[in-house]
Amino acid sequence: MRGFGMEIRDFCLILCTVLLPLAGRFLVSFFKLLRVSVDLVSVIFRCGVSAGDAVARAASLRPATLSLRGAMTIHALLPVALALVSPFFLVAPADAQSLVERGRYLVDAVMSCHNCHTPMGPNGPDFSKALSGGLTFDTPAFKVTASNITPDKDTGIGTWSDDDLKDFLVTGMRPNGIPTAPIMPTGFYTRITPRDLDALAAYLRSVKQISNVTPTPDYKTAMKPEIGPYAGGPVSNDDMKDPVTRGMYLVRLAHCLECHTPLGPAGKDYENATGKGGMTFKGPFGESVSANITSHQKAGLGEWSDAEIGRAITQGIGRDGRKLKPPMGYAFYARMTPSDVEAIVKFLRTLPPRE
Repeated sequence: MRGFGMEIRDFCLILCTVLLPLAGRFLVSFFKLLRVSVDLVSVIFRCGVSAGDAVARAASLRPATLSLRGAMTIHALLPVALALVSPFFLVAPADAQSLVERGRYLVDAVMSCHNCHTPMGPNGPDFSKALSGGLTFDTPAFKVTASNITPDKDTGIGTWSDDDLKDFLVTGMRPNGIPTAPIMPTGFYTRITPRDLDALAAYLRSVKQISNVTPTPDYKTAMKPEIGPYAGGPVSNDDMKDPVTRGMYLVRLAHCLECHTPLGPAGKDYENATGKGGMTFKGPFGESVSANITSHQKAGLGEWSDAEIGRAITQGIGRDGRKLKPPMGYAFYARMTPSDVEAIVKFLRTLPPRE
């Protein structure tokens, strides 16, 4: 029995010798994984992005936010880390943000509101007077100046209720019963989600009040909103999980097809030429013509890579490397999350080819 007991003891010693290092390695790997997961969650909450976008951002952060050890192991541990955090972030990136944060993202990036509603200085928008009224549009049908949309009660929208503001965004009708000119693309906002409407109202309430009187609009004909293609009611949260649908949603909010569709006999020719381009714009930048952004192989984006399309949107650089001209708000679109840019590209791939 004594010999048998010694054999058991020796077996246990051998087992411990083998298992303890393995257990140690397991614990080290587990805590590395936990650290990477915590880093990803931190990026998601601080940047208001999805788990997928957090990967790209976390990998580029300084050690103060992402440890050196975490950075070295992020690629190896990423699949498991994402599996740990993804159950908490299965919703769209918008749901990871507060209403004010989401509203800021929409106003400052996707909808590029500053492009019209912020006064222009010699070097671009004068953000010291952000959203206090900006560009003037003088056409045969109307002469209007982009409104002051700060919460100033005398010259802005400070006396509007949240419902007034949200109704205006989807109908184009001011609380006083005067419609906006179609240059304000409220017709493209009909698909906006209820949460995004709440977010826009919340953010516009939070911006700095600026007193700035803008001229009264001069209408020479009846005003009605321009609805545009892919119209309908608010997009559901479930539908937003599909990248192509989300891309359509973002393109509607950015009213891309408003500028990238030519005029026909009765206005924009959305029936026959959606996305074909051809609109001419004049300004301090000289003259620019909107591009064909359909899937046509030669005339459109058919031969462009996804990266080239994304670069054109966010950096204003063409496929051939040339600098693209305004009025497209490249600097604002550069603030969009990578997944939103990717969704826009996916949607543009679905536009029927036009030549």
